[in-house]
Formats: sequence, structure tokens, C-alpha cells
Amino acid sequence: MKTKYLILLFSTSFFICCTSNKKNKVNKDTKELVTITKDSLIYSFVFLGCNRVDRHQEYDTTATNASTANLYVMKRIWNEVASLDNKPDLFFFLGDMVLGESTTKKLDSQLKAWVDLYKDTSFSSISSSGIETVAVPGNHEMLYYHDYGVKNHDEWPLAGATDLWMNHMGQFMPKDRDVVTGNDSINNQMTFAFTRKNIGFVLMNTDTYNTPTSKNPYGLEGQIPTNWIINKVEEYKNNPSIDHVFVLGHKPYYVFDNGKATPKTGHKGLPEGPVLWPKLRDNNVIAMLSAHKHDYQRMQPNGDKTYQVIAGNAGSPGEAVFFGYTKIDIMSSGEIQLTSMGFDKGNPYYMAVPKNPTTIRDQTILTWTKNANPYSN
Repeated sequence: MKTKYLILLFSTSFFICCTSNKKNKVNKDTKELVTITKDSLIYSFVFLGCNRVDRHQEYDTTATNASTANLYVMKRIWNEVASLDNKPDLFFFLGDMVLGESTTKKLDSQLKAWVDLYKDTSFSSISSSGIETVAVPGNHEMLYYHDYGVKNHDEWPLAGATDLWMNHMGQFMPKDRDVVTGNDSINNQMTFAFTRKNIGFVLMNTDTYNTPTSKNPYGLEGQIPTNWIINKVEEYKNNPSIDHVFVLGHKPYYVFDNGKATPKTGHKGLPEGPVLWPKLRDNNVIAMLSAHKHDYQRMQPNGDKTYQVIAGNAGSPGEAVFFGYTKIDIMSSGEIQLTSMGFDKGNPYYMAVPKNPTTIRDQTILTWTKNANPYSN
């Protein structure tokens, strides 16, 4: 992976792409002829997660249908993304698209209904847009809720969830993906990697199923294949045709806690502390993109280099002040432009708000040095 060092000056208009790469202009003060290099868009992608409704709305037809998706928000986001002038090449859904977290019977019917919703062109134009959709599961697809009296633990691996996900959602996994092999391969079919243009993507299932043992009689979720992920990131870094690497998964590594970026994965499987994150920084990973927390946040946990961006504001109830999606544009100069688009939440959260346009809520260039404007609600 080639490392690029950029000195960036920008305004709120930097998202205009030009067809010409170079233009000559006379400096008014010095009368010098200055060559201005203008960017062209190489590749773009959208990412988001957490659109499922709350349990109180599971059977509320004003909020959802058999998919348990927040219908108003999902329809709006899918249609807006599909109609963008600079339409993204790729759409990542980072888990919790259905309520799940119950029985395999419910999960099976909800995932089937979600796929039907995605393909319903009378609901939205996303399936006919030409945008590639890639999905990974979240805890609501992989776990079930039960209070066994274990302190600080009420979610457990749902036996059969992996097979159901692969049956319904395997069509949203790239055919050309690299899959986990070797000792890491058990129950990790939904952790994979693939490339597009000059970009490497590594996707993690952060809520894998692990068989119950005498030590953990109810199973243990989230034992991600850390070694495979690190090896894949290193492989992409050393590939001269790859300039940018992103790691994606449902659960984030860091969240803002009292204004500070804090390791807070919520379970033992995505290891807190000096295991995964330093390897992402060492291998020039641009960002870890996640959901799970029902909010939008952008930070550089160590003050520079690798970003953590949380886009869990796609329609599930919670602390987010706006719903929407986040888009990343990869430019020919090497600039990586991020825009979070959003609209105000309804009251209740699954209803429309009159005169509520979608606007830019966060916009920046993901610089490798310290970014002066981290974002938190």
C-alpha cells in the first residue's frame, strides 16, 4: 500500500468533482502562472447500521412490517442514496437490520422479509440502482436475549443463526471475497475481505457463534478471528496496488464516553486493550467503520492516524439526534472525503417530520495527521 502525505486546504465546496485534472490560473497578486490540480472521483461507498425497530414496535404496522425494519427511515435512505448525482458504488449495511435477538424462527422470518423489502422496487429503487450492497450481521442477528443471572451479561450466541444468515444474506457477500481459513475458520463465515479499485475492505462479524463449554455453559459471543484480520490488513498494506484500507464491523472498538474516545466494545470477543487497534494504526488502516451505538460519531482515538467512525444512526431508537447515512469518496489525489448526511428524527422515531430536508451534518477530509474537528453529538 502506497502511503500518501497531503497538505489540505478545503472549504464546504470541496465535494465538486471536475472532469479536468489540471488547470492554469494567473495569481492576481504575483502574476505568476499557477497550475491547479483538480480531483476526480475514483470510488465511493455508503455505510450505516442499526435500522431495526424497538420491541414495542415489533407488531406496530405504522412503524414496520414482518422485516422489523424502520420502514419510513429505510425507504427514505435507500431512495436518497439511489438517486444521488454522484451515486456510490457500494452500500455497506453494518448489522441490526432486523429485531431478531430471539428465536431462530423469528430470525428466519425477519431476514426473509428484509430481503423481500430490499428487492421490492415499489418500496425503493435501491435493488435496481446498480449499487453493490454488502452486509455483515450485528448482535440482533447473531444473539438472543436471556437473563441467566450472569452479572453484566444478557446476550448469548443463538445456535443456527449463522446458517440462517448465510441462507438469506449470503447474496449480499461478494463472490470474489477472501474468507477466513485455518484455525480461525470455525463459525467465521461472515468475516471476509475483498478489494475494489485501489481499496481493501476487511469486514468482521463481531458476534460469532461459539459452542457452549463447561466454562461458558451458554456460549460466548464475539470471538473474532483476530489473527486472520491482522494478516489480511498487513497483506493489503504490502500490496502496491492498494492505497487505502478500511476495516468494518457492527460493534466499534472505541466510543465517545464523557467526551473521550474510550475502548468500549461491550464484550470480550472484540478485544479491548493493546491487541487489534495498534495493528490497524501500524498498517495505515484509514478507519474502522461501525454501528451498534445508536449515534453518529467520528474520532481519532489516539489523536491522529486511524479513525473510528460510528454510523449507527439509520433508524433504531436511541441517542442519535439525526438519522441518515455516511458516504466516503476516494479521490484521484488520494484525498478521502467523508460526508454524513442526515435528517431530524421523528417523534416517535419511526414517523416523518414535516419540512425535514436531508442536510450535511458532518463533513471533513480524513487526514492522516490530527483532524482538528472530531464529531460527537
